[in-house]
Amino acid sequence: MSQEHVVTPRTGRRELNATLSVRRVTDGADVLCLSGILDTEGATALGHELTAYLRTTGSHRRVILDLTGLRLLSAAGIHVLDTHTRHLSDTPVLVVAAAPHVREIFTLAPAPGLRVCPTLDAALAALPETAPRRPAETAEGLEDQSDELLGLRAKARTSAVIGMAQGVVLERYALAGFQAAFDLLRETSQHHNVPLRVLASALVTAPRPAARPSGWFPGRLRTPPPSPELLDVPEQGAYDRRQVLRTLVYEVVAVTDADGAEVHLVDPALRDSLVLEAHSGLDAVYRDHVAEVNGPPAVCARARLLQRPVFVPDVTTDPDLAATVEGRAALATGSRALYAVPVLAEDGTCTGVITVHHSRPGPWLTDVRFTALRTLADDLARWNSWYRRTVVLDALEHLHAQG
Repeated sequence: MSQEHVVTPRTGRRELNATLSVRRVTDGADVLCLSGILDTEGATALGHELTAYLRTTGSHRRVILDLTGLRLLSAAGIHVLDTHTRHLSDTPVLVVAAAPHVREIFTLAPAPGLRVCPTLDAALAALPETAPRRPAETAEGLEDQSDELLGLRAKARTSAVIGMAQGVVLERYALAGFQAAFDLLRETSQHHNVPLRVLASALVTAPRPAARPSGWFPGRLRTPPPSPELLDVPEQGAYDRRQVLRTLVYEVVAVTDADGAEVHLVDPALRDSLVLEAHSGLDAVYRDHVAEVNGPPAVCARARLLQRPVFVPDVTTDPDLAATVEGRAALATGSRALYAVPVLAEDGTCTGVITVHHSRPGPWLTDVRFTALRTLADDLARWNSWYRRTVVLDALEHLHAQG
């Protein structure tokens, strides 16, 4: 969950003009937002704060240093950042430097413990999928056993549809065995960078290809990716499903000031269930409960059913959630208020849901934040429709040609 506190560096003489706020944005990463003027004296104080913070968090959390709020970055500030992060060359601090002159400074004088990113979204997207565990979290193996159980359940959810796809490929192309069928699926998945589960789902739900030389889907028009209104994804990046969804969920958290977020998309091969595709700030147990949602009381299912936003001001008093497993899991992960917005295609079909979490009860979305959330939902709907009829169909035709 997102947590924030502000540190105003001080010296013995005066309060400095730089403010450092720390915000936890994912299970394994913190954003340190530096604003104001970082002169020589402020840089010294910042060095002490940064050293103390890195010593406290150790190596189990990644750090993003957001410099977009700085009006002045002195040479002393750059030297301090380099000095106090040089030992992190293997897991560098990600620095968000939007100003061209700041990026140029780091380009001309690279710092081994720093990696410059143009935007916060780019930095968040560059983080690994999971962060290393603290040693204390594996005491007596209890957490490891829990993680192993959750991992087995996640694998079981996807193995069924992949197994069906193997059977279809084996029968359709008269392959030697299930391993050969799996190898063909895996090669196609890697060739087009389409997740194996997504490819398998499309395969088992697509119409059987006719015996024609023109391919599986003749006459279809390939179009470029849609231009999003708010989602910051370059055209080439639109072909990478994982990158788009990770960027989206971090953008959702940023524009709504949420403490957590989740993105579900409908999977036709899994009984049209809502499948958790991306998340931020939510623990593993909660994610396990909402990994595959078939209907209410989950808030995402209610938004899909009603095809309109659903707001839960307080999970503890909501009659549909308070006494349910989903409600208890939401409270355990630190969520008190939830807001779910359906992802509606052009024909009005709900193809997914975006849900945001807040650690305090009551409304927190302003009109501007709500509009931004709806815009991101529209961006996701357009991109998802394009991806399914372009990238996924390309992958199916490749598999058909190889088979």
